[in-house]
Amino acid sequence: MSDQSDTCEGGCICGQVRYQTTLEPLIVHGCHCRGCQRNSGTAFAMNALFEADRVTLLSGSVEEIDVPTPSGVGQIIARCTECKTAVWSNYSMGGLKKRIRFIRVGTLDDPDQFSPDVHIYTGTKHPLVQIPKDVPSVDEFYEWTSIWSNDSLKRLHVVEEAAGIKIT
Repeated sequence: MSDQSDTCEGGCICGQVRYQTTLEPLIVHGCHCRGCQRNSGTAFAMNALFEADRVTLLSGSVEEIDVPTPSGVGQIIARCTECKTAVWSNYSMGGLKKRIRFIRVGTLDDPDQFSPDVHIYTGTKHPLVQIPKDVPSVDEFYEWTSIWSNDSLKRLHVVEEAAGIKIT
């Protein structure tokens, strides 16, 4: 495992589930789609994307629940088996469903360490949500290469190669 400075930890509300991530996230989304609004019960979801092999379940267990999405592709939400807190999701991402984890930023021990790199699906954002002018935002989704850093794109290409697919 990486040294402490390269990791962050999080967990569910009851404390049964504890996880650790290594490295920085690939990107952090502020998602304002209606699906995220309904699944989170709030104005938008904040997800930090990590390679699945960089997320370690330290304790507890999660149940994976298939949930429909407005796109029809669906997602898998990992929830604590006890308190049902959603700790991460896996979306299709062009065939990378089990290879990228969308960590719910609010489940991190220090959720303030990550802010959205981009706000997506702002065409359906709550009217009271104000997006900072210095953060990219798009009505729906974006072109990968226009938003992701070069380092994150390189990391994503490693995941693509392992899966034998190309999404970017």
